[in-house]
Amino acid sequence: MLILCRIRCPHFDHRIRRLNPCSNMASCSRKTSPIIHAFVIFLLVCSSISPIYSSEPHNLHARNRTFRPDKELQKLKFIRQRLNKINKPAVKTIQAIQSNISFRDLQHSPDGDTIDCVLSHHQPAFDLPELKGQRPLDPPERPRVYERDGVMMTAEVEEEEEEEEEDVQLWRMSGETCPEGTIPIRRTTEQDMLRASSVRRFGRKPRRRVRRDSTSNGHEHAVGYVSGGEYYGAKGSINVWAPHVSNPYEFSLSQLWVISGSFAHDLNTIEAELYGDNYPRFFTYWTNDAYEATGCYNLMCSGFVQTNNRIAIGAAISPISSYHGGQFDITLLIWKDPKHGNWWLEFGSGILVGYWPSFLFTHLRDHATMVQFGGEIVNTRPGGSHTSTAMGSGHFAGEGFGKASYFRNLEVVDWDNNLIPLPNLRVLADHPNCYDIRGGVNGVWGHYFYYGGPGRSVRCP
Repeated sequence: MLILCRIRCPHFDHRIRRLNPCSNMASCSRKTSPIIHAFVIFLLVCSSISPIYSSEPHNLHARNRTFRPDKELQKLKFIRQRLNKINKPAVKTIQAIQSNISFRDLQHSPDGDTIDCVLSHHQPAFDLPELKGQRPLDPPERPRVYERDGVMMTAEVEEEEEEEEEDVQLWRMSGETCPEGTIPIRRTTEQDMLRASSVRRFGRKPRRRVRRDSTSNGHEHAVGYVSGGEYYGAKGSINVWAPHVSNPYEFSLSQLWVISGSFAHDLNTIEAELYGDNYPRFFTYWTNDAYEATGCYNLMCSGFVQTNNRIAIGAAISPISSYHGGQFDITLLIWKDPKHGNWWLEFGSGILVGYWPSFLFTHLRDHATMVQFGGEIVNTRPGGSHTSTAMGSGHFAGEGFGKASYFRNLEVVDWDNNLIPLPNLRVLADHPNCYDIRGGVNGVWGHYFYYGGPGRSVRCP
């Protein structure tokens, strides 16, 4: 079986790739198994708000509150202290104002983001005692891949074949970039924190006091997964959409999870996703204690070490796929460096974003025990009915290419740093009348699946 890391089609882009219907999909197969939501390393997420806000149903409705000036002042003081810690001094700023006016050190981004160019050794990760006084590591050896009738190719061969990179984040359309030796960081604002359901847990996912399975806390899934082995990374291409999200307390995401540990208090995850307001946005997450006290989104705490000066985690991505129109996807790869044990993140074709140091984790210091790919939404049941928040394209898997969203070329990394086909992909949708999934395998897309749905409908009241 021939597994390709990218498709050679006439309208394929480099990091976000455009697909034309150049192959017929194999027949779909379904297998069921309990679903576990855990390690998201690069996932495609779309949401009406930043995922830093809680999605727990009990936070949904406005409450009558007595205005307390003293408490509000304390809250604002805490917010400003936290912002001073999160937002590092910038050597250059690309201002998120839609304007044709530009200044030498203040440029404009078309998507509403403010991008600060921060010295790489001043980013939040280097506040950690283990990294004090250090610099980001050099790139590791990439996993070897099978291509061309099963011949093993090295990273060097792939790099020679790569085409010239194209910008896929809207802030880069201003023509401005961050200087060498700096990294772009999307600035966090006071308004961001004030919109959060809990300012003290800003940047973190809500705590889960129940097992994070397919039926808890209003979360609904349609995923493909492998488990029961030792996994040292995962790779997949994710179709880029901007699904409808019905209210600010819900989200819709597509992502890749790399998981280890139990589902009590020692769950280790690394996550990367796309969420959005008007555009899908790229973000990451990690935790080593099942989201209790450690980890955060993006660079909102000390953890992930960014090494790239062209990718801003949390920034908007373009282009977006359209129904019965152009299809675009992004390839994501996460793998464990065999030499140092750190978990690296690659965006598109060969664009290293950075790494999670191995000392952040317990179980993931060794390997992952599960990998998941797929979609997730939060259903708050507004008005007592199922939400109309969409997953993927908002269309069911049976509609196929150009209509339903997909994951393709799904692979894992083995103990010897080789990218290999999934050993036994299983698919599961826990609410198939609302969001479903159909998997398959062929010689062009390898292991793949279509997934998603519209949410509330005649089938899903």
